[in-house]
Amino acid sequence: MPGKDMSYAAVMGRRSEIMLSAVGIDYDKYELEGVAFDYEKMMSDVGYSIDEIKAIQKSMDVGNTPLLELKNFTALAAKIGGPGKGARIFVKDEACNPSGSFKARRAALAVHEAKKLGYKGVIAATSGNYGAAVACMAAKLGLKCIIVQECYDSKFVGQPEILEKQRACEALGAEVVQMTVGPELFYEDLRLLEVTGFYNASLYVPAAIAGVETLGYEIVEQTRARLGKDPDYVLVTNAGGGNLTGTARGVKKAGAKDTKIYAVSVDLSGLHMASDSDFNRKSFTTGHTGFGIPFTTLPDRCDVPRNAARPLRYIDEYLLVKQGEVFYVTEMLAALEGIERGPAGNTSLAAAVALASTLPEDNVIVVQETEYTGAGKHPMPQLTFARQNGIEIKFGDPDDDVPGKNIILPSDPSKIKLRFNDMKRLRLSNLRNIAKEDREYSAVELQYMADEAGVTVDEAKELLAELKK
Repeated sequence: MPGKDMSYAAVMGRRSEIMLSAVGIDYDKYELEGVAFDYEKMMSDVGYSIDEIKAIQKSMDVGNTPLLELKNFTALAAKIGGPGKGARIFVKDEACNPSGSFKARRAALAVHEAKKLGYKGVIAATSGNYGAAVACMAAKLGLKCIIVQECYDSKFVGQPEILEKQRACEALGAEVVQMTVGPELFYEDLRLLEVTGFYNASLYVPAAIAGVETLGYEIVEQTRARLGKDPDYVLVTNAGGGNLTGTARGVKKAGAKDTKIYAVSVDLSGLHMASDSDFNRKSFTTGHTGFGIPFTTLPDRCDVPRNAARPLRYIDEYLLVKQGEVFYVTEMLAALEGIERGPAGNTSLAAAVALASTLPEDNVIVVQETEYTGAGKHPMPQLTFARQNGIEIKFGDPDDDVPGKNIILPSDPSKIKLRFNDMKRLRLSNLRNIAKEDREYSAVELQYMADEAGVTVDEAKELLAELKK
């Protein structure tokens, strides 16, 4: 733009200014004293009730997806667990949405807002599924759409799953700006927002999170109607945190106060998500610890000043699964239930199999999403690509998995394990990122930090004292 410094540092430095223009949100008005900000006020200012969001989504053919019982999965979990074990496993079939994933919910409300506010187009930065959802909703409402997608390493080689998502975005009418791996994704997103004057249909704005609340709400409504009770556990594949945040808020708004919210991510420990050399050595483009852990402990690492996705406020436990377990369960879902779905929801489903085998048979687990599958999302192209990149593929014990070196498929279903991440460690990391100054914090700040870490104020004080040791 004439007269403006478009360097990386300058554009990133104008983030709040760009967001005010591209979303219509003055984030400064939610800032409280010190480190605190008013998260609930920011969310309430979306201005729509659950019923109003449902109506908007219904007008765009989004939502009201079926809740499927996986009876053969439950029987398998019971066989693994032994007498009295084997919680019932259900899955919310979000692949039935127009773009093939739950992200149509967040895109519907975001694009609706853009249309209502008079923007001519929308822009989103994404690994792909959300881009397809935004493109789909933009097409429905007659808006232009630009998707900024991290597709390749520096040699312009991309994974089959990423290229499948790219194809979907383009097929649905978006202009796709294809990026190589690195820190430039949000810079390019912000630059284009400033140049075009389009709406920022970000994954992390309040409207996008509010759009997912209907998913959690529907889960509770459907479980009550079908079983006469609330789900005991809702398992959510966690990456950037919006999926979990929106679903959990919807579950709570439905009044299911005792339902446990479990995050699930593929364990990719040791691989750096912004590393060119590691980019094609990971076999999952979302739902893994490379996004899940950093965004849980430091949510504001995104394109907006204050991220509306703040998962640690809602996580009861954080489960980890291995790469091979997800590929195995993807095949198992097709073979045992006659359902082909993509890898993201199957991340939570792998954890559900392990969890169900430890729980009483009268418990209910809901895996809260499926996603569409396509040529690049099937296990075989992904495993073939991994092998081409020097990754060893074999059957055995998934606990021997070393991300970037091998993928170990379970030799039998009993090898699918239940692994709990260290919640205390996550909370300590979260508070370390907030409380950077060595000083006394006010009551308002302490309450904010407690809410962010998902603990009481007294527990937050104890954790803060531990950080000083």
